[in-house]
Amino acid sequence: MEQITPKGYTTFQVSDNVTMYKVTFKNQYKMNVAGHLFIPKNLDQSKKHSAIIVGHPMGAVKEQSANVYAANMAERGFVTLSVDLSFWGESEGEPRNTVAPDIYSEDFSAAVDFLGTRPFIDRNRIGIIGICGSGSFVISAAKIDPRMKAIATVSMYDMGAANRNALNHSLTLEQRKKIQQEAAKQRYVEFTDGETKYTSGTVHRLDENTHPIQREFYDFYRTPRGEYTPKGGSPELTTHPTLSSNVKFMNFYPFNDIETISPRPMLFITGDKAHSREFSEDAYKGAAEPKELYIIPKAGHVDLYDRVELIPFDKLTSFFTEHLK
Repeated sequence: MEQITPKGYTTFQVSDNVTMYKVTFKNQYKMNVAGHLFIPKNLDQSKKHSAIIVGHPMGAVKEQSANVYAANMAERGFVTLSVDLSFWGESEGEPRNTVAPDIYSEDFSAAVDFLGTRPFIDRNRIGIIGICGSGSFVISAAKIDPRMKAIATVSMYDMGAANRNALNHSLTLEQRKKIQQEAAKQRYVEFTDGETKYTSGTVHRLDENTHPIQREFYDFYRTPRGEYTPKGGSPELTTHPTLSSNVKFMNFYPFNDIETISPRPMLFITGDKAHSREFSEDAYKGAAEPKELYIIPKAGHVDLYDRVELIPFDKLTSFFTEHLK
């Protein structure tokens, strides 16, 4: 644990009532996972406390929305840990920006390993928040890791369904197969040391034809509001997974067996105007009790990344206070 100042490590202001640390720990594949640990300054570290892990949107890094949630929940009295998924940010993994949903899910279990071995953390009181794509990764992790005692998702994307079917099931089977063919062809290029290609992610410029959803992401990832390039990274590559690996999401079914998480509680938070709302609704339908679908009025998908006036921190606080006691 290395104490750091928030300046340079976040895209927003952190309360003076919270101390921030830079941490690293290994996942089960012996890869270093990087995180930011937030501890309330008035916390008595001679006692055991509950803790919350926070996962960032797909293609993002911890310094963005994950730190928004971690810092704000720490201000409300929780020890929190935001993490960079493997292959992204400061975490290890080559090639960079690789899609590996099984390893992503493992990173959250590794975060439980780390927190559960801190002397001031009660390993029986660890919860988790997954934002956007990490919502599906934390569900995948929680299905096989009962140490995650309470699970919340925000603006969740089911990264499997999103890649197999696209939003509103708008991708045809023929289009899906074309994407798979392009990825398979690209594997030959990279196997023979050719140039790596990247896909999806957020556009770098707007024009009259830019889709409204892309404009929504652009406003966060390509403006001072949320733009962040990790050390050693390139602004041109942020948010973009590799083309050859992105198809691995098509084999990712995080909602299968979601009901087995019960009786651990699940909270699904989404905006009433969120283009991703279908994924939270699908997860809620499949989950067993106790569960709750919490819809934020006048909120879009990206609004819940950082618009603190819309993010239901009081709801999250009551949820984790009740279920991590």
